[in-house]
Amino acid sequence: MRIMEPKEIQALKQVRNELTRFMVTYKFGLDEMNTKLNILKEEFQYIHEYNPIEHLKSRIKSPESILKKMTRKNLEVSMDSIKENVQDIVGIRVVCSFISDIYKISDMLQKQKDVKVIEIKDYIANPKPNGYKSLHLILSIPVFLSDREEEVFVEIQIRTVAMDFWASLEHKIYYKYNREIPDHLTMEITEAATVANELDLKMEKLNKEVNNIKTEDGIKDEDIFYLQINEEKVHLPTNFLKSFLHEK
Repeated sequence: MRIMEPKEIQALKQVRNELTRFMVTYKFGLDEMNTKLNILKEEFQYIHEYNPIEHLKSRIKSPESILKKMTRKNLEVSMDSIKENVQDIVGIRVVCSFISDIYKISDMLQKQKDVKVIEIKDYIANPKPNGYKSLHLILSIPVFLSDREEEVFVEIQIRTVAMDFWASLEHKIYYKYNREIPDHLTMEITEAATVANELDLKMEKLNKEVNNIKTEDGIKDEDIFYLQINEEKVHLPTNFLKSFLHEK
């Protein structure tokens, strides 16, 4: 076995360090965006009437997956080329309760000062031929390292529970048949997407009706006698509440 020269070893170490820094920078970008979403989730939990975010799921593409994508697109394999051409190295899936929640979460993210909107693909207003629905955002956020600032792309997919259920099953079938799905299954998958959409529309309608009933009933006294933080209810005296509300 040939013994490597010191210069070769040094070159390999440099490549390893650059790749490590590259991947960890995207991890930090993912962490920042997850923090933003978790803050919104907890704010809704503590302050607003209900939490529109059912759950979050995130992932980082492996170096092998990035390389395959660059090769498939016949692009130069370099750090700069990857940064410019691969915008989904990190991704977050946000699953919401209702269709209206999707646009609400999207709007709140886009309004944050350090977030730049790179691209929006609305597959809810314009579904894919197979029935796929989701709102895709490509956002850019700054990551502050010890010696510099890096802009990191983050792909966010926002969808309802019904859309997510359908997409997960479609994905499994897609890869089980090695991307060549039989025609009859394609037709059934598309029909299932229609059923999922009808469910979403029905639940959206019911949600609006419930909210209208709440608005007509008004706020009950017992609903404001405590604050709930970290799973604990902090009871407040009635005179404190009346004084506080009067001052406001």
